[in-house]
Amino acid sequence: MSQLLISLSPDLKRLRDEGYEIEVKAGYLLAHHIPYLNSSKEIKYGTLVSELTLSNNTLTARPNTHVIYFIGEFPCNKDGSIITAIQHQSQIQRLHENITINHSFSNKPPTGYANYYLKVSRYAEIISAPAKSIDNTVTEKTFKLIPDEDAHSVFKYFDTNSSRANINIVNSKFNGQKIAIIGLGGTGAYILDLVAKTPVSEIHIYDGDDFLQHNAFRAPGAASNEVLNLKKRKVRYFEDIYSNMHKGIISHDYYLTETNLEELKQMSYVFICVDKNSVRKSIMDYLIHHGVTFFDVGLGVNIVDDFLIGTLRLTIGTAQKNDHLSKRISSTDADADNEYSTNIQIADLNALNATLAVIKWKKISGFYQDLEKEHHSTYSLNVAQLINEDLTT
Repeated sequence: MSQLLISLSPDLKRLRDEGYEIEVKAGYLLAHHIPYLNSSKEIKYGTLVSELTLSNNTLTARPNTHVIYFIGEFPCNKDGSIITAIQHQSQIQRLHENITINHSFSNKPPTGYANYYLKVSRYAEIISAPAKSIDNTVTEKTFKLIPDEDAHSVFKYFDTNSSRANINIVNSKFNGQKIAIIGLGGTGAYILDLVAKTPVSEIHIYDGDDFLQHNAFRAPGAASNEVLNLKKRKVRYFEDIYSNMHKGIISHDYYLTETNLEELKQMSYVFICVDKNSVRKSIMDYLIHHGVTFFDVGLGVNIVDDFLIGTLRLTIGTAQKNDHLSKRISSTDADADNEYSTNIQIADLNALNATLAVIKWKKISGFYQDLEKEHHSTYSLNVAQLINEDLTT
């Protein structure tokens, strides 16, 4: 992936063609083997690290900032004094599990840098000049090709959003996770939309229904008439969309029953988005027995005096905390013959329910701080009140 980006972006290709030892990793541009002098007037080699702004997966855009990072000691002049012209900040910082920088430099042209060739070559020129004045054989242009490590990424293109925000190291907490989403009727589809933007290893989606016209009005995105006429299986429809971004989407076009619940044993976390309490209970009982943490979502919306009122619910079960489930979730199904029973779902409520569940999953995964450690939350629509209960210390 990164070699394709380097080949098709004129600025990166020029760096490589001139011999710069460049690499694209975790959404950053790295230029290795930059010679410099340290404070002891010794010739050393460091690495420049830049944010990487892309127009698409094969073309860079204008650099987002003139600031650049550096791995190594602070570069110095021939007399051992630091190069103050680029001095910005010196602080060890982990940008990614394999990228730890020591300094950041600032050297801004009047109009900034138009491309990454100008940015990298200018910093390399400033940093290496003292070393080259002592030994004219040292060079940053090694013509060494760096192997493409991004082939192992779960994404089809670079996650430059995380690198721009410098949250790659926090984002790595999702690495290796296997996620299951049971039910894609409304809330489950939005959960998929959010989880697909994280570097989890696999996302298993379960649903035995077809994707029909009413589903389009409570799902992310906008299905075309042509797609609706195909009457795709629901999981196939969403797999086709999100496989454009994430390599680990695995669809299961059937319902989970007691005969196939064992498929959930391998999961790191499970999102339960079903509307039948009897099915929900059998899934929860299995997950509790096997120590798999799950997030169960539900919403109840009714019409009162020409207004919609209702409550969104999120209930979490873990191996350590599950004694609250029986009082929070019914185990019996609603009467299907009751003409007053409704299943009102609105896209914004599905999206909010999904967002609450995904935020809680990210808290348990260590991405967000979790001070309350609640295992049951409800959001009341008409009073805009969020209540957390079943807390643990």
